[in-house]
Amino acid sequence: MIRKTVLALALLATASIANALPGLGENFDDISTLSANGWVLTNNSTPGGLTGWFQGNDGVFPSYSGADNSYIAGNWLNAGPGGNISNWLLTPEVALVNESTLTFFTRSSGFLADRLEVRMSQNGASTNVGTTDSSVGDFTTLLATLNVVLDPAGYPTDWTQISLTLSGLGDGVTGRLAFRYAVTDTNANGDYIGIDSFFLRVPEPGTLALLITGLLGVAVSRRSRVLKR
Repeated sequence: MIRKTVLALALLATASIANALPGLGENFDDISTLSANGWVLTNNSTPGGLTGWFQGNDGVFPSYSGADNSYIAGNWLNAGPGGNISNWLLTPEVALVNESTLTFFTRSSGFLADRLEVRMSQNGASTNVGTTDSSVGDFTTLLATLNVVLDPAGYPTDWTQISLTLSGLGDGVTGRLAFRYAVTDTNANGDYIGIDSFFLRVPEPGTLALLITGLLGVAVSRRSRVLKR
C-alpha cells in the first residue's frame, strides 16, 4: 500500500511538472502575432505618447538574432513630452516553477538614460498592472531592474544577456512575467531599447526523475521492512 501511494504521488508530480516542461520562447520575429499567442501589451505612460511596443527598427540597431528587425522595441515616444513612461509587456500565463531560468537579450541606443524592470505576478492569468504610470497591480514581485538610477551610461549599448532564476514559489503556481519600460521625465530621459530572444526554461526532467527514483526506493525499503516483521 505504501509503495502504491508513493508511486501515485510520484506520477502526479511527474504529470504536473511535465505540463510545464516546454517553457516559453519568443524571438519577436513578428510582434503582430503576440496578442494571439497570449502576450499582453499595455501602455500606462502619462501623458499618452505616439508609440507603444513596436517592431524593431534596424535603422537604429539590428536584432541580436534572426532578421535585422527581429526584436521588440520601445522608445521615448511611449509618453508625451516631459511625461513618465510605464509600458508593459506581459508573457502568456505560465507555470512558475522554482529553479526555472528566465533569459533575454537587451540593449539601448545609448543617447539618453533608459530603464527596464522585470516583474512577476503569481495571480494566474491576471493582466492587472494598475492604471497609472506608477502602479504595478498584481506584478508586485520585482525580479530585476536594469539601470535603477537612470544613469545615461547605465544601460547596455550592445546586446547583453540577462539571466534570472525563479525561487521562493509554492507548488502549482501560475502567473505571468512582465517587462516594464519605466522612465521618468522624457524631456531628460528615455531614448530607445530593444528586447530579443526571450526564453523561460523549467528544470530538466532528469532532476525530477532522480527525485521520483528516490521516493520509490524509500517505498520499496519500507515495504521490505513491513514484510520482514
